[in-house]
Amino acid sequence: MDSKNQLSLSNLPIGDVGKVEYIKDNSLKRRFLDLGLIPNTKVKTERYSPAGNPIAFNIRGTIIAIRREEAENILIRKI
Repeated sequence: MDSKNQLSLSNLPIGDVGKVEYIKDNSLKRRFLDLGLIPNTKVKTERYSPAGNPIAFNIRGTIIAIRREEAENILIRKI
């Protein structure tokens, strides 16, 4: 993995797409896998809530809201 091209999912701008590279937090890994966030899955940031937390992402055609602090544990590569 080339860490200079990675960013956390919480930092992906609205409308941009990234591919999941790695999930840092093992305690959340199972939940993310159940949501379809496996390596190489494309994720698009759809919108931020008015307060900025949670963030809505398009994952495999479904809009899923993830808290900012949880999204920081998902490393992606912008595409």
